[in-house]
Amino acid sequence: MQLKEIIEILKREENPHNLAGMARYGINTERAFGINLPTLRALAKRIGKNHELALELWKAGYHETRMLAAFIDEPGKVTIQQMNEWVRDFNSWDICDQTCSTLFDKTPFAYEIAHSWSREEQVYVKRAGFVMMAVLAVHDKKSPDEKLLQFLPVIERESNDDRNFVKKSVNWALRQIGKRSIFLYQHAVITAQKIAQQESKTARWIAADALRELNDPKTIARIKGKKKQ
Repeated sequence: MQLKEIIEILKREENPHNLAGMARYGINTERAFGINLPTLRALAKRIGKNHELALELWKAGYHETRMLAAFIDEPGKVTIQQMNEWVRDFNSWDICDQTCSTLFDKTPFAYEIAHSWSREEQVYVKRAGFVMMAVLAVHDKKSPDEKLLQFLPVIERESNDDRNFVKKSVNWALRQIGKRSIFLYQHAVITAQKIAQQESKTARWIAADALRELNDPKTIARIKGKKKQ
């Protein structure tokens, strides 16, 4: 399947009604067809993995072509240069989250790039750094907990950023790391308690929300259940 054919399919599937719903959820619809994720994932499956086509789809610049690019690209062929170029194009939280959680987290550069992006000022680049931390805590089953432990000081450092899309990603990363294992749970709780002592209202919200979930008995039971498995 070629780029022209894919865009023709997307135009046929255009749904203006969905565009209004996307906008209500804070999704940038400036260049979007209003096609839902299940439909895009089904189309990506039909297309199959294809790195070169993914690059073309991303360059096309539509919301849906960029989603498809993330779904069909091959992590082993993705370069750190490509990641740094694509992240600068993020203009919506869903593009950020889907690209990080379906593609970027599977590259050899995932941990390095998460640290790097967490220091950036641009809102979606910074969000991407913390989304990477959150999804690595869930998806990267093989790496030792110590690799994720290195993210906690970064989370503490950036917990006073009051921009909505950033603070929610910082909170997400803290919660996901804490739920990975008893070892990380203990360190995440300590980190949250430190964050709670900051004067920043945003930091206190991040800490309170994370501790609410991490200290829930059901959450603790699930974490202990992982240890038994």
